[in-house]
Parts: sequence; structure tokens; C-alpha cells
Amino acid sequence: MSSPRELRTAASASSSPYREVRIPVRDDPHAECSSPDVFTIPPKNASIERLRRWRKATFALNATRRFRYTLNLKLEEREKLLCKIRTHSQVIRASILFQRAAPATNGGASEGQINGYGIGQERLTTISRDHNLSALEERGGVQGLAKLLKTNLEKGIGGDDSEIVCRKNAFGANTYPRKKARGFLTFLWEAWQDLTLIILMIAAVASLALGIKTEGLKEGWYDGGSIAFAVLLVIAVTAISDYKQSLQFQILNEEKRNIRLQVIRGGRRVEISIFDIVVGDVVSLNIGDQVPADGILISGHSLEIDESSMTGESKIARKDQRAPFLMSGCKVADGYGTMLVTGVGINTEWGLLMSSISEDSNEETPLQVRLNGVATLIGIIGLTVAGFVLVVLLARYFTGRTKNSNGTIQFIAGKTSLGKAVDGAIKILTIAVTIVVVAVPEGLPLAVTLTLAYSMRKMMVDKALVRRLSACETMGSATTICSDKTGTLTMNQMTIVEAYVGGGRLNQSDNDELISSAVRSLLLEGISHNTTGNVFAPENGGAEEVTGSPTEKAILSWGVKLKMKFDEERSKTSVLHVFPFNSEKKRGGVALLVGGSEVHIHWKGAAEIILSSCTRWLDQDGSVHQMDEDKASYFKKAIKDMAELSLRCVAFAYRLYDMKDVPRDEEQREQWMLPEDDLIFLAIVGIKDPCRPGVKEAVQLCQGAGVKVMGRSSPNDKLLLVKALRKKKHVVAVTGDGTNDAPALHEADIGLAMGIQGTEVAKESSDIIILDDNFASVVKVVRWGRSVYANIQKFIQFQLTVNVAALIINVVSAVSSGDVPLNAVQLLWVNLIMDTLGALALATEPPTDHLMHRNPVGWSEPLISNIMWRNLLLQALYQVVVLLTLNFGGTSILHLKHDNRDHAEKLKNTMIFNTFVLCQVFNEFNARKPDEINVFSGVRRNRFFMGIIAFTVILQVLIIEFLGKFMSTVRLNWKLWLVSIAIAFISWPLAIIGKFIPVPKKELGKFFLDYTTKCRNSCSRCCRGTSSRKELMTSHNPHMVFQNTIFWQSNHIDCSDPTSGMGTS
Repeated sequence: MSSPRELRTAASASSSPYREVRIPVRDDPHAECSSPDVFTIPPKNASIERLRRWRKATFALNATRRFRYTLNLKLEEREKLLCKIRTHSQVIRASILFQRAAPATNGGASEGQINGYGIGQERLTTISRDHNLSALEERGGVQGLAKLLKTNLEKGIGGDDSEIVCRKNAFGANTYPRKKARGFLTFLWEAWQDLTLIILMIAAVASLALGIKTEGLKEGWYDGGSIAFAVLLVIAVTAISDYKQSLQFQILNEEKRNIRLQVIRGGRRVEISIFDIVVGDVVSLNIGDQVPADGILISGHSLEIDESSMTGESKIARKDQRAPFLMSGCKVADGYGTMLVTGVGINTEWGLLMSSISEDSNEETPLQVRLNGVATLIGIIGLTVAGFVLVVLLARYFTGRTKNSNGTIQFIAGKTSLGKAVDGAIKILTIAVTIVVVAVPEGLPLAVTLTLAYSMRKMMVDKALVRRLSACETMGSATTICSDKTGTLTMNQMTIVEAYVGGGRLNQSDNDELISSAVRSLLLEGISHNTTGNVFAPENGGAEEVTGSPTEKAILSWGVKLKMKFDEERSKTSVLHVFPFNSEKKRGGVALLVGGSEVHIHWKGAAEIILSSCTRWLDQDGSVHQMDEDKASYFKKAIKDMAELSLRCVAFAYRLYDMKDVPRDEEQREQWMLPEDDLIFLAIVGIKDPCRPGVKEAVQLCQGAGVKVMGRSSPNDKLLLVKALRKKKHVVAVTGDGTNDAPALHEADIGLAMGIQGTEVAKESSDIIILDDNFASVVKVVRWGRSVYANIQKFIQFQLTVNVAALIINVVSAVSSGDVPLNAVQLLWVNLIMDTLGALALATEPPTDHLMHRNPVGWSEPLISNIMWRNLLLQALYQVVVLLTLNFGGTSILHLKHDNRDHAEKLKNTMIFNTFVLCQVFNEFNARKPDEINVFSGVRRNRFFMGIIAFTVILQVLIIEFLGKFMSTVRLNWKLWLVSIAIAFISWPLAIIGKFIPVPKKELGKFFLDYTTKCRNSCSRCCRGTSSRKELMTSHNPHMVFQNTIFWQSNHIDCSDPTSGMGTS
């Protein structure tokens, strides 16, 4: 069975009725070649091998948590195998059904009343699932089945609440059981899987046992107990944060599944949720729609269904009375029709499929993978530092160089008991492991998930539903937006404002006084039949309700103004064949049998195309004239004039056809190509669609942000445009609503489907759905995309500042004095501030207008910019200098020389710990605005940020004043509190001063890259000359040999290859 990822891919690939537009899954071409870095993946459709490669290169202490929000590769391979098995099972199923094709012995009349209906759920499900045509015919076909289900095929079911409940009780609801979501205890268990936390818990238990043994229960449990409590607090806070993220994703997934569609109830078309479909409903199907339930075709025209999501085969199935069965979950590839719902929910194959597979849509994003690379690098450095500290502390301890705060030596060989020696070694191990906990930023990659979850939830408020996580961040890098005009830049509220009928222009578009009855009759005949819309006339005589696409509604509304009685017009003639409107040919046609012998073929479509097929025209009296050059020029000028007024031009034409030339056989008629030449021109209308308010400002905002906006092109041109722009290294976003837009949506870096007018095929191929079809919402998505990247950079700057400061302070102290000022429990608290709380505070910053005053961030841009390096190094250097000064001279600076030595040491270390934490609190404000002077801008609006700051400060006060036993701290008087606050406060003016320090425009990474390129170019010139590597290595000058050996080895250049070093890096 297919995974949701495969089903999405299948839908995207088979989104068009034309097989040649299938797009294979591929890695991004320029992302693939531009960076060989293992921690770089394309934003869409990365290969399994590439995903596996970065996982192998990642250094993670808690792999379960680190890879939680990534694709389960083992499950993905298993699902592919099941997909193949399912495809073969369909073949076996077909052969079994063929063998059972003999007429059944039990008729429909003998079934009796079941649950108030003439057929039971089990029998109905069997007919639908087995595609049992003979059983359907025994019950009188779709008409007979509709009677058994108490459904009127023209008016549908009544639709009142009691009837809906009754049908759900009898035949089930259109939902399926989903696998139970992971509970809080699961997240608690995953948070516990961190290797360092497990080591700390073991150390805490050992310390607890030794402490109680040597000092008794009353005093001996503090050291071990405090470490255990701190570890449990870290686990609890981590689990709560992760669980909340999971709940947000669940809510968003529910929104993705909630498809809206049209059904006929009580004679009118109403829009309902797919979950509200019931057996007996009459559903309208149009090109691009998803079949919402199992059903039987009532009527249809050129209806073709893409069943690849269910059968695994890419073949398009044509549906007619010989093959009327429709399967839930399939897509309408072409044509339109209506169906009678016969199976919903778990009683459909789609429902069984979806209930049996995991719906986790986890995927890694490019930024998440890059952050795993950063975390791996920092983690290796931290592990190295921790190992160095461990070796130094153990060496000093066992050589008798480590002293207690009162000056006594902690370990004396041959005198110190085994228990005390082990206890001392455990404390040293605990410190080293805690340094690893602080140094390895496990929360860094998960901060992406946190900010994405926050952004996705807020984007819903801004009318954007994110279907693919990576699209959130990729949108921030968008350099070009290819937008549709109709419905996106315009309001999609179309009205006919100009009309040419009978060879002349009407002074008012709906003035029919100059139109003869013959012309009006032909025009209304075409309008009422050549449409997928509908006009509902209430029985109480109220205003008529027009439904359909915006263009269809405009034309039907114009017909109503011309006194068209929709149902009456349609009852006058019978439909012989329909050519559904096609965006490729830009026209649609219908063949009608009029009066039992005369055939009229009506065409409607793009004015210039219809006009080119006309050889005659109809005047206002109904007389037919030849289309001479003057009249053709007149109509062409009318079309041009309307186009210059930004009106959409639609033309109407018809022709007579001989009944004897119409295919008699129904199967031949299905393949009949309606003649589209020798047409008689009837009318041209100009449809106005006003521009949306705010679009001009939104486009200007994009242009100011370095984003190019391109509008209006055909689906094929749009696809070519996307491919060309991506080859030029542009990051392209595309909007679309039609089925033929699906290839461009799939090919683009970010596909944006319209939520109101968009087909299900377009939505399945997209990454983000714009719920209000408004271009201004697209610009908001750009802001949120940039916000994701900016928030991650803020968090990185904050976290690296803590990392650098904590590591340097502990390393220098360990090497110089054999002790560290920050113990294990204090470091765990710092880790909690830095990791979980810091991510919550900084990753949830809302976007600002400042983000739209800069150019897009390219994929190759380094995560740590020069501005960030300046900020974090300045703050880290300040903290290191101040805290090391306190560490080595705190006793005299704080006037503690006359205090008890043990108390003075604890007070000094408490002061260091308190100042260090407060520095992080103040620096958290600095991290909000890395490149702005005013770091407090908008801070009051971010209540979440202020809440976390308040929580951190309150807890810090409680730790210092009341939890000294646990944290190995002592109380500070108000003067020392003021000193700590003053030291931390200096980080604010220091940050302001630092922002006036200029930084090079060229990123540090690019600087080194250019330097390496210059070296390689120099090498290539040497290779082309007489000084080859071999000659240099055999030189008699040993100094020269040494220098050149180092040069080539450091640049990894093989000079045995004359082309080495000549290419670009």
C-alpha cells in the first residue's frame, strides 16, 4: 500500500490528462551540482540515498529525538514493496472477478427493506468494490439503485439533518479510523533516550548511593538528587515542547484532508466537506476533482479518470454506462459528470488503504539538514573539549593537585578511601558529560521544526495552508513569483460588461431589444447546454442561484438577464456528445439534437480562436452572411478593444450538422470529434474581473524585496518558464489553479495552489494552498518564509554565544585550577535556557516589515553570517573576560578575603553562575535583532517571548535564594544582585556599539573559498609550466620541496593531472 508521500507523488505525476506531461521525481539540478556538502539537500524530492547519506554523517546524542521529524527511510522502502504487491493484487482481483462474471441468482427485489432502504450496506459495498455490472443491471441500473437508496438523480437527496444521520447510521460515514497519535508518554520516553542524560542519571544514582553511605541520608542525597532532578526537569520540558509541536501538526494535517466539493441536495448545488458525503448523494465531478467516495456514474461527457493512485497503473480509464464504477481517491483527468455515491469511508478501497497506512508526513527540510551539519560540527568540538577537561581533571585529581574550597587536598594516594575516590571521579565525569550536554546543540535542528510548526499555524490565519514543510523555508529564498492573473491578481468576480451580438455592439450588454427571437434562441441554446454550471430557480419564486466557475457564472448570469429559463432551455433538446472545455484548445463544444432531426453544434471559447473557425455570421434579424475580410476585421478590432480594457473575450458560434453523419453507435459517438470548422459567428462578450485591492502594493513590496513578479501565461509556457528560470539558479514560486497547472506547480521550487478555484489535482501537486486566492497572501507567505530563516539565525547566534562562553570558562578553569565554576546541575539549567526555552522564545518571533527590505537569502548563503559572527564573538568575549576575572579574582573584587574560605568560594561561584545566566537573559533580547539598533522593537507584542524571559528570571531567583542545597549555591544580597544585573546589562550597550563595527561584505566562507581557488589557479599555472610537482619534489632545495609538499597536500590537488585545479570551486 502506498505511503502518503507516494500517493502525493503519484497524484503530482498523473495530474494531467495528457501522459506526456508526467514529471519524474528528481533532485533539484542546481542544488545537486552546486554543493557537494553531505548536509545539503534539495527542497523537493530528494533521493533516498541522499537522505540516508546525511543521516550517517550526523553526530547525535539522541538519534530518536533528532530524527523524529524526518522521513522514515525503512518504512518508505517497505511501503514501496507493498505498492508493488498491491499492483499485482489488482491483476489477480480482476481475473477473479472475470471468473465470477456469471449472472447472479438473487435479484434485487428479494432483498427487501434493510435499515429503511431497499438494499443493505454489505450488498451495496460488494457491487461497488467488485465492479459487478450484472448485479447493477439486475437492480435496474443506476436508476433502479437510486430508487432503492431513495435518491432523485436530478435533485439529489433532501439533505435535512435527520436524513443525513439516518444514512450515516445505515451506510456509514465518509471517514476512516486513523492510527492513534503518539501520546505524551511516548515523547517523554524519546526525550529520555539522550545518551548523555542516561550517563548523568547513572552518575546521579551512583553519587546518591555513595553520598548516603558516607554522609547519611539527611545530607548525602543532595548531590545525586539534584543532578537527577535537573535531568528529569530537562526531560519533562523537552517532552512538553515536542508534544505541543506534534499537536500543532495534527491540527494542520486535519485541514489538509478537509476537501470541499459540490453535491446536489434538494435540487440545488451546495458545497460541503468531503467528510459530510453520505451514500445516496449526487456528486458533481469536474476536471481536476478527486472522486470523494465509491460511486456509479449517472451521466458524463468525455469523463476520464486517473486510477493510478488505486491500481498502480498510469492508464487513464474512460467512464461511461459500460464502465460506470468510480473509485474513491482517484482523480478526474478530463471531462465532467455526476455520480451516485454507493460507498463511503471504510467501505471503500481508499478508506481501507488510508486506515492501514501511517499518515505521518514527516520530512526533513534543507535548513533542518544544514543545522544537523552545524550541530555535528559543534558537537564534535564540544566532545573533544569535554574529553580534554575530563583528562585534565582526572590527572589533577589523582596526582593530588585538586583541592577543596578550604585548601585541603581531595585525593591522597594510599590515604583516601575507595568510596571517596570513586565519588570524586564520578563528580569529574559528571562535569565532563554535562559539558557535552551543553556543547552538543541537540535542539538546534529541532528548532527548525518548532519555528515551522509556529509559522504554519500562524500562516493559516494569513490564509495559507502549508502542505510541505520545506516550502515554508524555501519561500523565504524565492527570487521569482510566476502568478496567475485571474483570481489571484483579480477578484474572480466576473461580469459581462460589453457584448457584440448579431454583428453589432449592444449599447448595454444585457439589452436584448435589438436581438431577434431567432438569434436569442440560438444564443441561449448554446449558453444553457455548453456549460458545466447550473441555474437553480427556487420554487417559492426567489432570486435564481447561479453556480459554476467564475467565467461560467458570468455567462449564465448574462443569459438569465436575456430572459433565459435554464431548465426549460435544456429540456427542449437532447445532448448527443460533448467536447469539454480544454485549456489547451481553449474552447468547448456540444452537439444537440433539436426537434428530433436537426443537429446543432455549439462552440464557446477564446474569441480569437472561435472567430478564426467561422466562415459566416448571423445578423440581428437572424440572417446568415459570409464572413468577408471587412467583417472579420471588425470583429478582430472589437476583440482588441476589449482586450485593451483588460476584458476577457469569449465568443459563441454554432453550425448545422446532418443527423445521418452523426455516429449511431454509442461507442463510436464517444470517440467522435465534433466538427469545429465552417462555424456561424453568434456573439462576443467582454468579461470584467476587477483587480484585487492591495495587489499593487503587494507587487511593489515584492519588487522592493528583490522578488520578481511575472503574471499571466499559458500552463505550457509557465512550465517552460519555470524550467528556464531554475536553470538560471532562480528560486521559483508558481501559482496555479487548473489541472494543467500541475506540472508547473510540481516543477517549481514552491508550488502555490489556489484554495477556492483550485482543482484537487493542482492542490495535490502544490506545496502551499492559498486559501483566499489572493496575491497579497502569497506575499505574506514570503514574509513568513524569510521569518523562518531569520528566527533560526537568531537562535544560532544566541546558542553559539552560550556554547563558546561556557566551554572557554570551563576549559580555562579546569586547566588552571583543576576545578570548574559551573557544576553539573548549573550547566543543565543553562542548557535548558539555551536549548528548549531559547528555541521557544526566539523561534516564535513573528515576521516584521524589515524582512522585506532585504534581498532573498540564497541557498548557498552561510547560516552564520558575518554580522552574526561579529555579534556572538563580541558577547562571548565580554562574558568570558568578565566571568574569568570573577573566577580568578572574585575573592578580592567581591571583598571576600575575610570570609570563611568555603563560603567565599561558594559565593564567588554563585556570583559567576548568576551573572552568566543573567547575561544570557539580556543577550536573548540582542539576538532578536541581529542587524538592528533597537532590539526592543515589537517585543511587547510577543507575549510568548516575554513569558519565557519572565519564567527564566523567576526560576533563577528561586534557584539562588531557595534551592542552594540542590544547586550548590548560596544566597546573594541585594548589592551582589545589582552587580550581576549591571554586568549583564552592559551587554545591551555593547551590542549597540558592536553594530557600528563594519563587517566585510564577503562572507568568511567565501573568502576562504576564493583564497583556495587562487591557490588552485596558481597551481595549475605551475603545472602547465616547467615546474611540475615531480620536478619540485626532486628539487635539490629541501626547503622548497617542503613548502610545495605542504601547499599541494593542503589543497588536495593532484598535479599528475594537468587539469587539476583549473576548474571553479
